[in-house]
Amino acid sequence: MLEEIVWLGAVTVLGVLEQAYFSLQVIYARRKYSVSPPATTGPLEFERVFRAQVNCAEYFPIFIIMMWTAGVFLSQSVSAVCGLLYLYGRFRYFRGYSESAKGRLAPLYFSSQVLWVLIGFSSLGVLLTLIQVFMNCNLLQQLRGF
Repeated sequence: MLEEIVWLGAVTVLGVLEQAYFSLQVIYARRKYSVSPPATTGPLEFERVFRAQVNCAEYFPIFIIMMWTAGVFLSQSVSAVCGLLYLYGRFRYFRGYSESAKGRLAPLYFSSQVLWVLIGFSSLGVLLTLIQVFMNCNLLQQLRGF
């Protein structure tokens, strides 16, 4: 049973570590630019780091839910690979945004596309499972037969 979800778990742990890294970068930026909590404004350099971290944190629950749903209902391996691509895109987004506002755009578009793929896979997997449960028709198995 666990081998069916181990890669999803590994990507989840990696994602949590990435979120922790982003949070630490905000702490370092607060010290570097003398922005004491609870303030969220300061030099533009601080605000970019802060916004990058907040934006990544806002999308993290959506990413985790979609990756797990796609992994459980469609394909663990494809979902885990998408998860790694998403985390890579978010890392590039964080680094790019920290350097300049324009630096966030290409990685933002990339990670958004990966997230939409996960949403599509999740929806397809749930739909196929509903058809299997309520209509006793395993379309996924029939498609694999071709």
